Amino acid sequence: MAQNLQSSGSRRSSSRPLRVPPSVGRPESTAEVYALNRYADRQYAWHVAASLQKSFGYAWQGMTYAFQTQRNFRIHTIVGTIAVSLGCYLQFRPEQFAILLLTIGFVMGTELLNTAIESVVDLTVQQSYHELAKIAKDCAAGAVLVSAAVSMAVALFLYVPAIWLRLQSLA
Repeated sequence: MAQNLQSSGSRRSSSRPLRVPPSVGRPESTAEVYALNRYADRQYAWHVAASLQKSFGYAWQGMTYAFQTQRNFRIHTIVGTIAVSLGCYLQFRPEQFAILLLTIGFVMGTELLNTAIESVVDLTVQQSYHELAKIAKDCAAGAVLVSAAVSMAVALFLYVPAIWLRLQSLA
């Protein structure tokens, strides 16, 4: 059963007591009370979205945030758009387009996960340095690097033969 805690400094609008999982325990410091108050402000954050439309809206907000704030996400978006356009010009077969779109989705998805992991780490450590935070961020960035490197290999397999055929047909 979750404990009920009441804090005088809470920004919560309701008068209901703060519900905290038993694993959290009783706060012993001002920082813990502050953290629990922040937890209370988002007490329904783990609930399912009210509708499928809201769920897609939240996903779109995440992608918009990444596009507006993450340079690499914008780069991946531009490169992906160019890759699809070039695939149209080279008249890729449907299976080639499927491979291309899966690869682009994989890179963009890892970039979104990297952004999410970095945000959670920043939220957790705030302005302090922690070696585990560095490791988490570096590993997330490494995952993006691996997906981008694999996408380059896929691009070579898709584009080099298509461009070669196009050049041969011009000669």
